[in-house]
Amino acid sequence: MKSIKIYKNAKLRHKPGLYDIVIEGDKFKEIAHNCKDKYNDCSVIDLEGRLVCEPYVESHIHLDYVYTADIPSEETASGTLFEAIDKWSESKHLLTKDEIKKRAIKGILTQVKNGVQYIRTHVDVTDPKLTALKAMLELKEELKNLIYIQLIAFPQEGMYAYKGGDKLVEEAVKLGADVVGGIPHFEFTREDGIRSVKKAIEIAIKYDKLVDIHCDETDDDQSRFVEILAAEAYFSGMRERVTASHTCAMSSYNNAYAFKLMTKLAKSGINCVACPTENTYLQGRYDTYPKRRGLTRIDELTKAGVNVSLAQDSISDPWYPLGNGNLMNQLDFALHIGHLMSAEQINKSLDYITVNGAKTLNLGDGYSMKEGNKASFIVIDAHSEFEAVRERAGVILSVREGETLMKKAPEKVVVDKIGEMYHNNYYR
Repeated sequence: MKSIKIYKNAKLRHKPGLYDIVIEGDKFKEIAHNCKDKYNDCSVIDLEGRLVCEPYVESHIHLDYVYTADIPSEETASGTLFEAIDKWSESKHLLTKDEIKKRAIKGILTQVKNGVQYIRTHVDVTDPKLTALKAMLELKEELKNLIYIQLIAFPQEGMYAYKGGDKLVEEAVKLGADVVGGIPHFEFTREDGIRSVKKAIEIAIKYDKLVDIHCDETDDDQSRFVEILAAEAYFSGMRERVTASHTCAMSSYNNAYAFKLMTKLAKSGINCVACPTENTYLQGRYDTYPKRRGLTRIDELTKAGVNVSLAQDSISDPWYPLGNGNLMNQLDFALHIGHLMSAEQINKSLDYITVNGAKTLNLGDGYSMKEGNKASFIVIDAHSEFEAVRERAGVILSVREGETLMKKAPEKVVVDKIGEMYHNNYYR
């Protein structure tokens, strides 16, 4: 007989009252009010009204780059995307497969402890040996019981700017990559950029894969590859299987063009991913004042009906020196920079790092918390969506397919005399 666990007094998103979550084996058996008394001889965990939701989804990171900020011989002095790519090109050959795996595991564990259970990672395949891809394929298999990982065959130095880059992308897909990548704004010409987008779609259709393109990660208002990607997604029928990552140039587009574009993006069905901390760090580097922040139009895209998710992108690499794998930080940055501060926007904002990320990864209905699905969820140390976001609350429990993946003690505050008086007057 399968064991039964009950997590009682759970606060679910957008639902009144408290719920009991009943798990049998690795699946949700029941999620309802006051149902714990129906079951005998089972393990009961009291969540004390804390917020429970679907696991966090990391929809855009480069795990083969994590903790490599010290590898280039010189720091990326300009803080620009293109200098960082040049620095990486000069030094990536120094990393062995084992070193890549060791650093990636560290990055994965950092994200797991922050509530992430699903990761989509770009892997640089502009390397004739495909060292990073082979490392990540091994790691994906080794960690399959810990975390779900999607691998993107990503031509960091371009499909065509790097000799044979398109063939390496296809070879990576044959070896087992799940998603076809690209970086059209880094190609030598606009024509090559367009060709790379079309090639990515072509490879994806040929091998039944998803597509995720680094798209318009620049302040250049003439960088408009996202419209090409949307058109290709729409007319090929790939639609929601396609993702445009970054789309930073959208923040520099004139409004007449931008709002025409929104309708096309929504019609195409593609997903968009924003990386708030990294985009803010890298963009605006060629400006004096006013300085553009480079974050895509999250609010307008969302209102237009485009699926938008938020992601970490980097953890201490040549592109970005910081990063700790905590998606709540990305959410906090996005809400502030994107002016997403109404009560309704804040209450719905956890979607950007949960259900919207799941749509980006094309996870399907199995991701949701409902009876019969795999029992995967997280517990946030807060009692409502608004409190979770305002307090940047941490994840204290992560359950994957019925098993505890990670748990932390809830935060406790030790008060002194003045603190005690304040607490008694305002929080009793």
